Amino acid sequence: MDKTRRFLLGSIPAAMALATLPGRSGAQTAAMPPDEILQDWYRLILELVRHTATYSPPVASRAFAYVGITAYEAAIIGQAGPRSLAGQLPGLTAVPSPVGQAELDPSVILQAALQTSVSHFFWNTGPTGQRAMGAMGRKLAEAAAVGVPADVAQRSSALGTAIAEHVIAWSRDDGGDRIENMGFPLTWEFQSGPEHWVPTSLVSQQQAPLLPRWGWNRAFAMPDGSSCGLPPPPAYSEEPGSDFYNEAYEVYDTVRNLTPEQTLIARFWSDDPMLSPTPPGHWISIALEVMAEDNLPVEQQADVLARLGITLADAFIACWRSKFEFDLLRPVTYINRVIDAKWQPILITPPFPEYPSGHSTQSGAAAEVLTGLLGADRAFGDATHEADGLPVRQFANFWQAANEAGISRLYGGIHFRAAIERGLEQGRCVGAYALALETLA
Repeated sequence: MDKTRRFLLGSIPAAMALATLPGRSGAQTAAMPPDEILQDWYRLILELVRHTATYSPPVASRAFAYVGITAYEAAIIGQAGPRSLAGQLPGLTAVPSPVGQAELDPSVILQAALQTSVSHFFWNTGPTGQRAMGAMGRKLAEAAAVGVPADVAQRSSALGTAIAEHVIAWSRDDGGDRIENMGFPLTWEFQSGPEHWVPTSLVSQQQAPLLPRWGWNRAFAMPDGSSCGLPPPPAYSEEPGSDFYNEAYEVYDTVRNLTPEQTLIARFWSDDPMLSPTPPGHWISIALEVMAEDNLPVEQQADVLARLGITLADAFIACWRSKFEFDLLRPVTYINRVIDAKWQPILITPPFPEYPSGHSTQSGAAAEVLTGLLGADRAFGDATHEADGLPVRQFANFWQAANEAGISRLYGGIHFRAAIERGLEQGRCVGAYALALETLA
């Protein structure tokens, strides 16, 4: 990817540099193609996720789903072959469509749709993010309309805005529209028994678990949050030699004897909120890199981003339903209680139950969808964290990356093996629903 494509990966202020990038001045003689508009908005979204405090992984996944659906619906307007997602996703009715045979411009439609959608789903980002969205919107609106008659640009912009507003209206009653107290309930009743989750953080806000009702949000492609349910984790036991003890000891012993490569893997897939685009953003970043390298047409890129966003969102709904069904304690709690009171993981333990692994579930779902849409043997380099000083990692295919993302949680000391392996299985189930959607002919 060239420097003009990579500039947004560093920080939100870099987005402000869009107005001065070569080839994007007032001297343009042709409108910016829609695929560039799509990629530029998504690069900004990855930074907005990183810099918006309320965008925990489940919340970020929801935004990716709705923005992706909006982009897809805007990208296929006026085309006979592709099928709308309206009628395929629960509650999504037909999106606004062109009236009569009036001329429309696809770049202007997509730009207006994305500007409206991103501005809504990131309404609570900070002042720098707001300035970045404003600068991006102004510059891309100007670039999209170069050479387009004023009446065509106005009609196209109005249609793109109407499409986004239609999707926004649909999103409001899904259960995740507003997040209070960053997703932590003000009161919480803990389950009794040594196997159940207890807080692992000293932060007062995190004495209750994150988003305990998220698993009951309206799903996208799968019927509901229980559609990809899991069997129980290994039975809790403190007896040496039991299955549960052995899984805990594996985490304990692995972290004590990490190789440099295992440590790098744990850091590479950590994807912490406020320090990264989060796990779902990591997979969006991978998709953007691959699609840009393959120079895919905008309709195909929008299809990939819509179905990837949908499956990431469904993966967190399914995972959170299982997490709060089983309410299992974290490795650090068990190991400190039973094996070694001084042991600590190398990653920060997230403030919610352990089983299954969220990164595993969403990585399995992402790998299933990307494999189905972009190929089982598509090798790629993952440069998501290159600007953060971590090297590009090479993968032979999407499932190799997903399996590494899963095992990274054991290396980091925050998940047992069963949560990882069954999370990947759950993700495969979730991904199949998104793949079954009918989109491009």
